[in-house]
Amino acid sequence: MRALRVHGYVLSVSFCFIIFMAVSQKTDPSEVKALIGIKNSLIDPMGKLRNWNKGDPCTRHWTGVWCFDKKGDDGYFHIRELYLMTMNLSGTLAPQLGMLSHLNIMDFMWNNLTGTIPKEIGHITSLKLLLLNGNKLSGSLPDELGNLMNMNRLQLDENQLSGSVPESLANLVNIRHLHMNNNSFTGQLPSKLSNLSNLMHLLLDNNNLSGYLPPEFSKLHSLEILQLDNNNFSGNGIPSTYENLPKLVKLSLRNCSLQGAIPNLNKIPSLKYLDLSWNQFTGRIPSNNLSTNMTTVDLSHNKLNGSIPRGGVYPYLQRLQLHNNLLSGSFPATIWQNISFSGKAKLIIDFHNNLLSDVSGDLNPPKNVILRLSGNPVCKNSNIQRIGQYCGNEGRQVDEEFTSPAVCPIQSCPVDNFFEYAPSPPPDPCFCAAPLRIGYRLKSPSFSYFPPYKTSFESYMTKSLNLNFNQLSIDSYEWEEGPRLRMYLKIFPSFNDSQSHTFNTSDVMRIASIFSSWRFPHTVFFGPFELLNVTLLGPYANIIINTESDRKRKTGIIVATIIGAVAAVLAITAIAMLLLFRRNSKYKHLISRKRMSSNINIKIDGVKAFTLKELTHATNRFDISAKVGEGGYGNVYKGVLSNETFVAVKRAGENSLQGQKEFLTEIELLSRLHHRNLVTLMGYCDEEGEQMLVYEFMPNGTLREWISGKKKQFNKGLSFCMRLRIAMGAAKGILYLHTEANPPIYHRDIKASNILLDSKFTAKVADFGLSRLIPYSDEEGTVPKYVSTVVKGTPGYLDPEYMMTHKLTDKSDVYSLGIVLLELLTGMHPISRGKNIVREVNLACQNGTMDSIIDARMGEYPSECLDKFLALALSCCHDHPDERPSMLDVVRELEDIIGLLPETESEICLSDVSLDNSGKIVPSSSSSATTSGNIMTRKDQQHMSADVSGSDLISGFVPTIVPR
Repeated sequence: MRALRVHGYVLSVSFCFIIFMAVSQKTDPSEVKALIGIKNSLIDPMGKLRNWNKGDPCTRHWTGVWCFDKKGDDGYFHIRELYLMTMNLSGTLAPQLGMLSHLNIMDFMWNNLTGTIPKEIGHITSLKLLLLNGNKLSGSLPDELGNLMNMNRLQLDENQLSGSVPESLANLVNIRHLHMNNNSFTGQLPSKLSNLSNLMHLLLDNNNLSGYLPPEFSKLHSLEILQLDNNNFSGNGIPSTYENLPKLVKLSLRNCSLQGAIPNLNKIPSLKYLDLSWNQFTGRIPSNNLSTNMTTVDLSHNKLNGSIPRGGVYPYLQRLQLHNNLLSGSFPATIWQNISFSGKAKLIIDFHNNLLSDVSGDLNPPKNVILRLSGNPVCKNSNIQRIGQYCGNEGRQVDEEFTSPAVCPIQSCPVDNFFEYAPSPPPDPCFCAAPLRIGYRLKSPSFSYFPPYKTSFESYMTKSLNLNFNQLSIDSYEWEEGPRLRMYLKIFPSFNDSQSHTFNTSDVMRIASIFSSWRFPHTVFFGPFELLNVTLLGPYANIIINTESDRKRKTGIIVATIIGAVAAVLAITAIAMLLLFRRNSKYKHLISRKRMSSNINIKIDGVKAFTLKELTHATNRFDISAKVGEGGYGNVYKGVLSNETFVAVKRAGENSLQGQKEFLTEIELLSRLHHRNLVTLMGYCDEEGEQMLVYEFMPNGTLREWISGKKKQFNKGLSFCMRLRIAMGAAKGILYLHTEANPPIYHRDIKASNILLDSKFTAKVADFGLSRLIPYSDEEGTVPKYVSTVVKGTPGYLDPEYMMTHKLTDKSDVYSLGIVLLELLTGMHPISRGKNIVREVNLACQNGTMDSIIDARMGEYPSECLDKFLALALSCCHDHPDERPSMLDVVRELEDIIGLLPETESEICLSDVSLDNSGKIVPSSSSSATTSGNIMTRKDQQHMSADVSGSDLISGFVPTIVPR
């Protein structure tokens, strides 16, 4: 024992000395002062920067602050990178940013920052990446930005910046990426930008630029992408010198008010993508053939005339659009002859609304080709075989089919920790794993159709990340305006004999660091990309991303402290602390809960302050036999009050205790939620270190139990009418939360197991543990459209837009309810054996096999009502939030559907019902199980099935409303 005590003392000495040495490592005081100034200019509603006043920034690892590994010559640590993307920050950029004189990367992407860009940023001559895109910054660009001679990437897109493009940007001699699209820049493009000999990507589309296209841009010999769509170049043309851009891959000048003839671009060997649509070009299309690498040619909506050039060979062509011109002569039916179509290849040829009068060659394109010739005189020539197939008013659309990875049919993954099937191909066995989730966007790709390049993109990504090919899954993707390709990536741990199901922290940090530092190898074809978010869920939720250098620096500090861990004064201090700890530790547990005892009594109408004695008696001293469930908050007990009322008692575990003020505030908030379709809070207990919430009893269990039929009394299923009734009740409860609760609330965890049924089968929404309050309107009366927050919820019910952008809206709850509606229709789980309910239902609709997946236990139903219910459910689950109905629209549509039912059915939908002795659902007037109000007594329960699970009392998690 004595030896153990000595070892304990030595360890304590080492620990104290490590702390002492860590504290002694100092960040440059001027940079610390700058960080405080930066924080003071920001509004941080999520508390992301709450540790920015604790200790030293570099040694205490302030959020988003990454430092150099070693001290500088001045004896201080210096800040190398500032990563504050997607933190829901508002406010302004502080001038103190200019004091971070050693900074390499400044990242404020995807926040809500306003105000101007401070000129002081131009003092940071070491800056290589300035990433301010996705905010609401306004005003003109300061000329001082031209001082950033080491700048490699400048991203200012998707703001509200105005004024002219400063000529001083021509001093950025090392810049490769200049992204200033989607702003309000005006005036002439500076010809001096031609000095940027290293520039590869120039994106200035969607601005208000005028003047002319500088001929001097032909000197940009490294330029690969020139994208200037949606500007106004005053009727000027494309300089002929642009044919001398040797590395140009993409030229996009759509809707730029350009005139004149199209120059000959056949000398550009790398050109793959050409978009000159929606201009005023005249004359003939140049006869010289373009590069054989072309994937896209769009010259539509101009005034081009003459015949269509022949003879070009374009094996990779995906889109050829010449519609809405004045082209004449014959259509060459040889365009597709030199293309080797794989199963994934597509080609759109759109020549509608021209003056074509004939077809040269055999008009018999492969099935991969979509041909549109409507609006041409040739469509009136009945002598041309099959001409009518291509002269319809609406051409067939191209759908980019998405096929999810193969799944295992014999098992399903646990969803409680965000596990999914890892896409392992044979012969590797399928296994469940927790993926990293990445929001990612290609800002200017050189193709129009993704499936043929999906495999090569996956190969590029996995090689860049040093992963196996099968560790990456593209969960979804969609084209956005630009066009830009947004996708949602999932990165899985690799399968090995030890069956590791998660990444370790080091791997998470490594992968996230590659994405956030733009360390991917250069790719011409896929073009520039941007990181939208890194979503850490399940086992990764508590990981704080640091760079590899941060970890190395921590190791260095530990090594240095071990060398000197013999200081006598620290040993004495450590021993004293150890003795004091031993003396007091045995009292710590007894005191900790007592400190939580409430000395404040609050009186809230309808909410009773129960005594500990009352609830102890109601639950038979919290006997194990009364325990009916547990969650992150603690245990749930079935209780019977002195008046024989059944209740659910949720008792906080020791690790879930809140502060006294927070607990009482929560009770007060929950007490305001009064609606027929919300579970009622009956009371609370805050005595002797206990925190308990008391809820009404739900005898008919959860909707999930009725859908699955797992309980004996639930196996008869619900009729179609009852499912409509439950859907209506849940929708009305959520509508109340969105529009009438004070303050309004986004629920964030709508699911079938959180919809409970009382004795009259009234649906009640429960579990507010993940709910978020809706922000109040600003000074101008504008209510924010979303709340930026960490992604939480239940897999399968989560809004994909919320998953990708971290933006929680009312439409996120609409999506989750849509999943519940699909469950009601099919009886399926949201995710089961690798199958997603939305995809399965959509596939069944497309194939006309919907009858095969409808829950047979619904009985008979009017087909019109079913079709409307299905259409409503799918509209709620639309990928785009703007395409989803509001919750008010959902309620109205359900009312309309119920109104179409036969009168006998609609009566059950609109009146109270209960179970009769045979287990059949009947109107309450004919049932022996009647209750008073919504409170269940012991006598009432005698008429209910004795097989009701205690888990039916309340949902599995405590309501904890996160304040704004």
